[in-house]
Amino acid sequence: MRVIVDPVLCEGNGVCTQVAPEIFELGDDDRARVLVEHPTEARRAEVETAVRRCPRRAIRLVEG
Repeated sequence: MRVIVDPVLCEGNGVCTQVAPEIFELGDDDRARVLVEHPTEARRAEVETAVRRCPRRAIRLVEG
């Protein structure tokens, strides 16, 4: 799986960093950044929760 954050949609709410701090961080521009683009299956639940909870739907999970 691959994690993608759309920088245009991201408002920097930081929900993803609270749910999965090992996967996401907020940059100096207050936009979410992916720390681990291809997380392990053990992190899938965290990433899926971050995707669901993102208020702007700026996070995508791509299989493959």
